[in-house]
Amino acid sequence: MLTVHHLNNSRSQRVLWLLEELGVPYEIVRYQRQPDMRAPKELRAIHPLGKSPVITDNGNTIAESGAIIEYIVATYGNGRLIPPPNTPERLRFTYWLHYAEGSAMSPLLLKLLFTLMPKRAPALLRPLVRKVSNQALTALVNPQLKQHMDYWEGELGKSEWFAGNEFTAADIQMSFPLEAAQARGGLEQGHPRAMAFLERIHARPAYARALEKGGPYQVGR
Repeated sequence: MLTVHHLNNSRSQRVLWLLEELGVPYEIVRYQRQPDMRAPKELRAIHPLGKSPVITDNGNTIAESGAIIEYIVATYGNGRLIPPPNTPERLRFTYWLHYAEGSAMSPLLLKLLFTLMPKRAPALLRPLVRKVSNQALTALVNPQLKQHMDYWEGELGKSEWFAGNEFTAADIQMSFPLEAAQARGGLEQGHPRAMAFLERIHARPAYARALEKGGPYQVGR
């Protein structure tokens, strides 16, 4: 049976959601973040990088969200949650599947990093670290993040879902950047289509079932 090595409050929540959408049987092995928010060392026994998500299935160990989604859809999807080949929608599907981690997450991770740095700096250095972090956020990170959020807003004006008018696994992949942007990027300010996208995915029964099985889920807080 397919096994999801599930780290709490992580991208692996998307894998559970995808499996629930497809009705694929699976089991969960749970891992809890350490106090510093890192994954526990036990995950290294599954994959050398010790990160989540990771799945094991039929002798295969697969990491990286996009690769996992491609594998599950190809192995168990039977044509579901993916547009037909050689269509504009399929090209958009492939783009968003890779864009989510390749481009969208970079400014969100920088936002998290520069927000946390002053809080974790030694007391004597905290004012300096806060000044540097605020300058980086103002000059670099926040403008980049806004550019991405405006891009999502424009693309969701072209169709209801990221790859077209049908819900696909690309929307599952894109859920994490949008949830993170809502949590720490100000997505709710001037991006009604992106916020409506989040409302639609959160209303899906499979999303709710994945939350029940995956446990508490708070992105970016």
